Amino acid sequence: MFIAKPCAINLGIQDSGAHRAQPNAILEKVFTSITKSPDGKRLEGLSKQLDWDVRKIQRWFRHRRNQDKPTTITKFCESMWRFTFYLSIFLYGIRFLWTAPWFWDTRQCWYSYPFQPLTSRLYYYYILELAFYWSLMFSQFTDIKRKDFLIMFVHHLATIGLITFSYMNNMVRVGTLVLCLHDASDFLLEAAKLANYAKYQRLCDAFFMLFGLVFIVTRLGIYPFWILNTTLFESWELIGPYPSWWLFNGLLVTLQILHVIWSYLIVRTAYKALVRGKVSKDDRSDVESSSEEEDVTSNSTKGVFSTSSNGSNRINGHVAGGQWTEEE
Repeated sequence: MFIAKPCAINLGIQDSGAHRAQPNAILEKVFTSITKSPDGKRLEGLSKQLDWDVRKIQRWFRHRRNQDKPTTITKFCESMWRFTFYLSIFLYGIRFLWTAPWFWDTRQCWYSYPFQPLTSRLYYYYILELAFYWSLMFSQFTDIKRKDFLIMFVHHLATIGLITFSYMNNMVRVGTLVLCLHDASDFLLEAAKLANYAKYQRLCDAFFMLFGLVFIVTRLGIYPFWILNTTLFESWELIGPYPSWWLFNGLLVTLQILHVIWSYLIVRTAYKALVRGKVSKDDRSDVESSSEEEDVTSNSTKGVFSTSSNGSNRINGHVAGGQWTEEE
C-alpha cells in the first residue's frame, strides 16, 4: 500500500468512491437481508411504503451495492501486489529450475524416487506457493460472487491438493514444473489490469493479448504434452503404478479440464467482440453487476470479456471499439 498507492496517484488514478446511497433504515434492512434488488412484488410494497418511484428504489439498491465495492485505486493496489508476487515467484522458479536436470529431461523426476533430496530453495518455493493459494481460497468467499464460483472453488481445491499431496509424497520435482508453468501467464494478466486502471488502453490490450497467447500455449500445449506425459506415461514406465497414481493424475487431469474451459471462453468471447462486433456477455460475469441496471449512456457496442487463470486473477471487461476495460 505504501508503494502501490503513490504509484497510482502519480498515474492519475483517483481515489474517489462510488456514489453513496441516501440513508434509509427500511431499505437498509431489506438490503442486509437479500444484498440485491428485491423482486417486483416487494418493490411495489416498498414503493407504497416510502412513497418512492420503483426506479428510484432500484437505483438506491444499485448505489448501495456499489458503495461496498472497492475503489479503482484499491483494485490497483491489489493488482500491483499480485503482479509483484506472480512475477517474483515466476522468476524465482525459472532461476531455480534452469539448473535442475528435470527441467530439461522430465524422466529425471522419477529417477531414484522417492529417495530424492529436498533442498532449502525447493522447500521455500513450495511453502510460498501453498500459502498464496490458501489465501486465494479464503478470499474467494469475501470477493464479489461470480457465476464461476464453483469452477474456481474446484480449481483452488485441486491446486492446494496437488501442492500438498506432491510435497507429502516427495513428488516435488514434477510439482515445481506444474507451479512454474502456471505462473508463466499470471503476471501478464495483472499487468494488463494495471495498465487498464491507469487508462493506458493500447498497453492494456497488448498485455492482455500476450496473456491470452501465453495462457493457451502453456495450458493447452506445454501442460498436456510435457507435464501430463511424464505423470501419466513416464512415471508408469519408470516406477510403475504407485498406490496414489490415480489420485495424483486425477487432480492433474481436473486442472486440464479447467484449462480447456477457460481457453474456450477466451477464444469465444474474443471472436464475438472482434469479428462479429455484437454485444456478448460472458458466462462468468458477476451475478449482480452494476452495469446491468445503469441507464444507457452510450450507443457504442459493448461485450463482456472475462477470464481467469488461477482463480483470483479475473477480468470482466467491456470490449468497445476493439478495446476492453475492466469491471470487477
